[in-house]
Amino acid sequence: MKPLVVEGLSKSFGGLQTLCGVSLTLEAGERRVILGPNGAGKTTLFHTISGVHAPTAGSVQLFGTEVSRLPPHRRARLGLGRTFQITNLFPELTVAETLFLGAQAGRAERLVFYRPASRSREAMLRVEETIEQWELGEVRDLRVKHLSYGQQRQLEVILAMTGRPRLLLLDEPTAGLSPAETFAMTRFLQGLDRGITILLIEHDMDVAFDVADRISVLYFGEILTEGTPEEVQADSRVLEIYLGESTWKGVS
Repeated sequence: MKPLVVEGLSKSFGGLQTLCGVSLTLEAGERRVILGPNGAGKTTLFHTISGVHAPTAGSVQLFGTEVSRLPPHRRARLGLGRTFQITNLFPELTVAETLFLGAQAGRAERLVFYRPASRSREAMLRVEETIEQWELGEVRDLRVKHLSYGQQRQLEVILAMTGRPRLLLLDEPTAGLSPAETFAMTRFLQGLDRGITILLIEHDMDVAFDVADRISVLYFGEILTEGTPEEVQADSRVLEIYLGESTWKGVS
């Protein structure tokens, strides 16, 4: 069963059409990167897949279930997780408290307010597993606001995975990072469990080509081309429209 099938997806805001018949199919475990200039419709595509926006036309299927009219929390329960382009964490919480919120979010008891959080044994165990897995012991009691920006971006991805998603949408995870932080994030993304399918928006070409199995290029709300990194790199339209030959690593 395909993790994600998008067919003929369109989205309009009044007279402005931002997506025009977009179709995508992701295989299990695939790393798919969405490339495109500002205004191409990349984040609108993510919002429509995740349920922030309802499509004007077309359909979205998650693991064989039609979800085009389902709210975001229903899609999350089917195994969808996501991050956002702008860091979206609670600065006053510690790392452990942040992870607890993520672990608790998908559980039925999340709406029980009379029970102390410490009694949510399964969620607490999930937090400890996550801290051990990602070697967060040194920062577990540090408030999020005291983490570096690169650490906050990594924490966002880890937080999205505490709910054990099967499909993860990452919206420009390296945005605003220094070269050293970008390198660390790239290695971090490469090390994610292949049991999770990933759809990734990325502006950094080096990151995109290091992480992607396949790339879809979005231009004015339409898929311009799609293929392996090598195939996209050889496409003259991509070089001309998005990158400019002089900006592509290895191209003179």
